[in-house]
Amino acid sequence: QVQLLESGGGLVQAGGSLRLSCAASGRTFSRYAMGWFRQAPGKEREFVAVITWNGDTTYYADSVKGRFTISRDSAKNTVYLQMNSLKPEDTAVYYCAAARGSGYYTGVGDFGSWGQGTQVTVSS
Repeated sequence: QVQLLESGGGLVQAGGSLRLSCAASGRTFSRYAMGWFRQAPGKEREFVAVITWNGDTTYYADSVKGRFTISRDSAKNTVYLQMNSLKPEDTAVYYCAAARGSGYYTGVGDFGSWGQGTQVTVSS
């Protein structure tokens, strides 16, 4: 497994931007698809975005498509989530996750390693 540590959350006004980072350590970062999930109070954890192990393929939830961008830097063992045009409904704890394999994955159960989460709050 890999160890994951998120950073970059905070408070931002609607329409603003944030960039989340997730630093990975432990096992070979390049063998893992990397994903972002979020969980709002009283709601289930939901898929946000995923990038394949080689960075060739990305996939997004409909709710963030066109506003969020996931990327990875293998030299730094880091995955990013650039969030633009933020809305109050984007408010949640955001989690980074790793899934061993060459595909892309969207289910919570597909991911074996998780970070501790970082809070994103968007004010109206």
